[in-house]
Amino acid sequence: MKVLMVITSHDQLGDTGRRTGFWLEELAAPYYRFRDAGWDVTLASPRGGRPPLDPKSNEPEFRTDLTRRFEADADAEAQLDTTLRLDSVSADDFDTVFYPGGHGPMWDLAEDPTSVALIEQVVRSGKAIALVCHAPGALRHVKTPEGTPLVAGRKVTGFTDTEEEAVGLTKVVPFLVEDELVAKGAHFSKADDWQPYVVTDGRLITGQNPASSGPAADELISLVEKINK
Repeated sequence: MKVLMVITSHDQLGDTGRRTGFWLEELAAPYYRFRDAGWDVTLASPRGGRPPLDPKSNEPEFRTDLTRRFEADADAEAQLDTTLRLDSVSADDFDTVFYPGGHGPMWDLAEDPTSVALIEQVVRSGKAIALVCHAPGALRHVKTPEGTPLVAGRKVTGFTDTEEEAVGLTKVVPFLVEDELVAKGAHFSKADDWQPYVVTDGRLITGQNPASSGPAADELISLVEKINK
């Protein structure tokens, strides 16, 4: 199987002067779920090249065995150095797509017409897609072939208002993932803050937070293999 992982290129946390980007665990945990399943992994980002890492995600309290494995993996690091430009890839070339989070996607992927078009093509093709943490915010402008919001009437999750409040960024982010998905008509559900929680609605998989990234990848692997039997 071939999976495309779409990573943010955005590195500024609003006007705070602080850096952001992708959350390392949300890349590393799914990456190794896919690789260990024998899947071919391709990394892409809006700008291509090395995407920005949220420095907070590499602080000792957030490091895991898989983040350490990724950083020690020369092949994985080489892939990260050379992500493809998102506008150079086609959904037709992949069996599925996975969006890691971090705060960065809220600024670029949520507003990127190329990303919107990619997700819409995945949906039209009947393929599965998974997005975790802040990445479900990238669904805010995605529409069905009929022109309605993709998430309207769908069961989803994502980074919650209370989790955003806990990290002190409610007034910094351009929108709140939970509120935005609800405003688009989604049926949003959640677990307690920081607990792993994954929602599957048809071929749309969403995960609540960093701890949900590995379980979301597991769910995607199971779903894709079922689809392609």
